[in-house]
Amino acid sequence: MTKAAVDPAATGRNGEDGIGAGKGLAWLLVITGAAGVLAAWVITIDKFKLLEDPNFTPGCSLNPIVSCGNIMKSEQASVFGFPNPMLGLVTYAAVVAIGAGLLAGARYRRWYWLGLNAGMLFGVGFCTWLMYQSLYEINSLCLWCCLAWVATIVMFWFVTSHNVRRGAIPAPSGLRTFFDEFTWILPVLHIGIIGMLILTRWWDFWTS
Repeated sequence: MTKAAVDPAATGRNGEDGIGAGKGLAWLLVITGAAGVLAAWVITIDKFKLLEDPNFTPGCSLNPIVSCGNIMKSEQASVFGFPNPMLGLVTYAAVVAIGAGLLAGARYRRWYWLGLNAGMLFGVGFCTWLMYQSLYEINSLCLWCCLAWVATIVMFWFVTSHNVRRGAIPAPSGLRTFFDEFTWILPVLHIGIIGMLILTRWWDFWTS
């Protein structure tokens, strides 16, 4: 994905009227936010069904490794005292709303972009913790969770790139130039590393 596809330079810079964004970034937020909402919604529904019937088997429980049920029954699935995907329903929906606002021509103040970036940084950190728990403590994988992880990683890197290139986050010119041309490399590498960890964690299972 190139600079022009994500965030055309003609959409304004930091100023009293706020910072805008191109349609590429706006659509990216809408799509990744919608993917997160979908994942959170399916997991939430299955979680409630599991609470009603402990013998319920979620549709994405395909084998001993790819087992959403094992994830949902774990303590890590309710870190804040309620099912984790309920938090996702709110936060991913907010991302969709922000993306829709940008499509309509909204321009947000610097503090708003920084707040969005901070929220996504928290999301990536939380997803990273959940990944570790899934791979090395729960020993199961949830495909819907993987969709949420990917959506969070992609939106985080592209919003970070936007903020660096627009000056919302101070950065040297070399870093701004890198983000201008190669933003797409970061989420690809990030997701690729996770894919390799998943592959190597259960290598014997995948190859058997």
